[in-house]
Order: sequence, then structure tokens, then C-alpha cells
Amino acid sequence: MSHAGSCFCGAVQIEVSGSPEVMGYCHCRSCRSWSGGPVNAFSLWKPEAVRVTSGGEHLATFEKTPFSQRQYCSKCGGHLMANHPTIGLVDVFAATIPSLDFVPAVHLNYAETVLPMRDGLPKMRDFPAEVGGSGETMAE
Repeated sequence: MSHAGSCFCGAVQIEVSGSPEVMGYCHCRSCRSWSGGPVNAFSLWKPEAVRVTSGGEHLATFEKTPFSQRQYCSKCGGHLMANHPTIGLVDVFAATIPSLDFVPAVHLNYAETVLPMRDGLPKMRDFPAEVGGSGETMAE
């Protein structure tokens, strides 16, 4: 199974194949600032499952920290994905791939939330211990 997506203007086209490793919400200040919203919906994929199918010459990268190499279209500024080399995954923003059935499983960085959400999903203080976080959960 594969899903196609694009930036805001359509100049950069991407495709994801298979299934994401996990989907959820990130509440960290960086994701909120980058997305322009109170929370970011993510889908994490193995790098080999994500490919730019056209418009690669318009794909630009901004790296504020070594954890996130945020990629966007240099023509329209539309956000596409963020490579996370330290955990070996790529976050393709859920809104970028409209045909993906977004089924969130977790909230990350919930200690930084500005939009509390009562949805019964686990609320991680930061990240799971397996990827360098505390592994601590928080109450809704």
C-alpha cells in the first residue's frame, strides 16, 4: 500500500509505502512553532518507505537541532516532513498525506502542551525510553 502527498503548491510530490511505525501527536514547542498550530499530527516511517517522486529540486531543509531536519518546499514554503536521524525515522506530517487513515496511538512531549486533549491515548512526558526519552507518562 502506498500514499501520495505534496507540499502546499504541489511542486514537491512524495510517496510513502507500507505502514508507519507509529502515528500520534507532538506537543513540543518546536513542532508547534513549525506547524503554526497548537499540536502537530505525525506519522513516523522508516526512511526507505519515504521517497520524493518529483520536485526534489524544490525540497529545502532547515535544521535547528540535530534531532530534526525539517523539510519544506522552497517555492511555497509548504511543510512536508522531518528527518530524525538520531532515531532513524522520518516524520511525514499527517496533513501531507491525505489518503492515510490517521490513527493516533500516542501523545509525545505532553509536558509542553498548550492544548490538553482527553482522548484516552498515552501521554508521554517527552519520548519513550527506547528513543532517548524518560519513558514517563502523564495523566490526562
